[in-house]
Amino acid sequence: MLSPLQARMLVVEASWTWYRRNWRASVVSTVLNPVFFLVAMGFGLGSQIQPGTVTSGHSYAVYLMPALLASAAVQNATGESTFPVLSGFKWSRVYWAMTATPITPGQVATGHLMWVTSKLTFAGLVFTVVGTVLGVVTGPGIVLSLLFAVLTGMAFAAPVVAFAATVQGEGTAFNPLFRFILLPMTLLAGTFFPVTELPVYVQPLAWITPLWHGVELTRGAAFWNLEFWPTVGHVAYLLAMFTVGALLAARHFRRRLEV
Repeated sequence: MLSPLQARMLVVEASWTWYRRNWRASVVSTVLNPVFFLVAMGFGLGSQIQPGTVTSGHSYAVYLMPALLASAAVQNATGESTFPVLSGFKWSRVYWAMTATPITPGQVATGHLMWVTSKLTFAGLVFTVVGTVLGVVTGPGIVLSLLFAVLTGMAFAAPVVAFAATVQGEGTAFNPLFRFILLPMTLLAGTFFPVTELPVYVQPLAWITPLWHGVELTRGAAFWNLEFWPTVGHVAYLLAMFTVGALLAARHFRRRLEV
């Protein structure tokens, strides 16, 4: 009999086997896109922005770097939690093959989340190295920023995986997620400018997004100005989102695969 950990690691191994043969198809979206954003916004637009109170006294590229780490994690997590999950049920049907073995549907769900975690960590590490080479990393606090970024991505990934497990069609149900949740969150959750610059009535919408909590954590870690209780609150919010999402994902996988 497989132990629960062995079963989940087999799900991770299956994803890794596919990825090592097809990584070129996703390298632009997972690794290069954040770098392009950093160069275009940090050094392009940033050349017109003087260091000041808005950027906490840093250059705009330095100010942007840790926030893009969190933003990229959320975007990559969304990509790994939508169509790949639908494919496992509908097109490749690999989830059905897995559950024909001693691997349970719940273990398939949590194994997929473990795989997403590993991909976010790798992509974030590469982005951190590139940021260091470009001179926009201010110190070792960026390592803690990377951990917070992965947590942010997983806090969003888990509920999205749960939602993807309920999709029966060809994936058009993901369009509102991309257009009305992911895109506005990327633009308005503090990645490119402080949330305090938004109209007062819009700010609460930013506060409920996982990305705002992630940006607060990654910037605070990168610049060594984390405060204890706000940090506890941000981490607790992200952990709660992840936990609820992971439980729902396991439940929906069981409902769909146990027929």
